[in-house]
Amino acid sequence: MSATGRGPGVPGRLLGSGRTADVYEIDEAWVLRRDREGYGDAAAEGALMAHVRAHGYPAPAVRPSPGALTDLVMERVDGPTMVEAFAAGAMDPVEAGALLARLLRELHAVPGLTSADAHVLHLDLHPENVILSVDGPRVIDWSEAAEGDPGLDWGMSAVILAQVAVSAGPFAVPAGAMLAALLADPSALTEEGLTGEGLTEQGLAEALRRRAANPTMSREEIELLGAAGELVRSVTGF
Repeated sequence: MSATGRGPGVPGRLLGSGRTADVYEIDEAWVLRRDREGYGDAAAEGALMAHVRAHGYPAPAVRPSPGALTDLVMERVDGPTMVEAFAAGAMDPVEAGALLARLLRELHAVPGLTSADAHVLHLDLHPENVILSVDGPRVIDWSEAAEGDPGLDWGMSAVILAQVAVSAGPFAVPAGAMLAALLADPSALTEEGLTGEGLTEQGLAEALRRRAANPTMSREEIELLGAAGELVRSVTGF
């Protein structure tokens, strides 16, 4: 699996951990992402990543994994996440929100896997899932990705930012600015959903439902969803 001869059951150095997965070093070019919960479908996730990458979207490259079904071998991408860049003063909130909006628009322009008329959704696109490499942003963690209405994708990103914005955390104020910048482009806002391309009330409602049902959410995070939804509605004018 690597130049050092490690097998799939013996990962290399731990590089980072998220809510449900850990990332281990394989070598200078590749990493192993292992789902701790054991319910992910790495093959499906990798296929979708390869699909969007083939259409020019900035997802890391992937390769087959000889390990468990929840193991994903992907390109090693070095650089700070958007959160880390913001904390270091290298990115401002408006710039961050605008980048998220651009990444959503570009993703929804990629034809679907099942049909050219379908839309690929990331469903977890937020600042911690964007790495700022020397070659530009790279979008990671496609475990929730699916096909569907782009309005839901806009809703998920908006709700995630809004949860932070209505919290008592240190990033509350900048998260609010990121949210406003995310939703600032009028072409991305369609209250009635006539174009199916931007945030809709239906997409927002479904995003709130999904976040409430997410098993990784803490009780405190779930309790913020009501206020988060109202904040998004106040920004959009729904």
